[in-house]
Amino acid sequence: MGELSVNHLLGIKYLNKDDINLIFETADHFKEVINRPIKKVPSLRDITIANLFFENSTRTRLSFELAEKRLSADVINFSASSSSVKKGETLIDTVNNILSMKVDMVVMRHPNPGAGVFLSKHVGASIVNAGDGAHEHPTQALLDSYSIRERLGSVGGKKVVIVGDILHSRVALSNIFALKLQGAEVKVCGPKTLIPKYIHKLGVGVETNLQRALEWCDVANMLRVQNERMEISYFPSTREYTQQFGVNKKILDNLDKDIVIMHPGPINRGVEITSDVADSNQAIILDQVQNGVAVRMAVIYLLASKIKR
Repeated sequence: MGELSVNHLLGIKYLNKDDINLIFETADHFKEVINRPIKKVPSLRDITIANLFFENSTRTRLSFELAEKRLSADVINFSASSSSVKKGETLIDTVNNILSMKVDMVVMRHPNPGAGVFLSKHVGASIVNAGDGAHEHPTQALLDSYSIRERLGSVGGKKVVIVGDILHSRVALSNIFALKLQGAEVKVCGPKTLIPKYIHKLGVGVETNLQRALEWCDVANMLRVQNERMEISYFPSTREYTQQFGVNKKILDNLDKDIVIMHPGPINRGVEITSDVADSNQAIILDQVQNGVAVRMAVIYLLASKIKR
């Protein structure tokens, strides 16, 4: 078995194609493990992992926690809303206090872009970025690619459109990096106000017409509109957004092929996609959730194997 080229998972942009392949091969093994009657392996019995969430999260936090416990790691959960951070403690002080408890790995979600990179330069533990502001969310992109590979056989050569709020989305950026690295063609689709001006530099196409985007693609990854990150209004109304960029079953049935529908969650049913799309055979949304545990197990296991004992 190979090893990762990195000591931290800070973003997809720091990985190479071999890293992604290794993570996926390891996730294949763990996916088989979590479908057994006894879902735990003793791989990380001597590793302690701290989950630091400075932003609200339900799915990502639970997925990481489950992955860690399936690997038999010792787990510490830390929520900033009920911590000394509220009293003015700095990020480094917070983490150093936790590390003094002999923690080997830190999984961190933080509202500031680059928080994980900053931390990796100042503390000795292995850092996993569970989302930093509107920057990157590497494990989400890995589980998305893994889910495409599982459904379609490979990622290379596939046409993937990412639809919705590209501007505020760390999922979109990490997905673009991951998909391009594996040889997929990528387009983004959404209101012009929600597409970053620099997007062409990432080697992706822009399509402002949803119908054309869906006719072109093999996979459509439907993003949530991130109202909580918006200080101004980027489109007239939710109803108008849905009319132009929402996917319903009628739209899918009128295409001359079956496309795969993805969503990183949480879904705003009736906004980005209707319930009959979310619950259809074309959607792999629940597969993404299940694959998230296997992929995060793989990432944690591979990083832990590089921690010097």
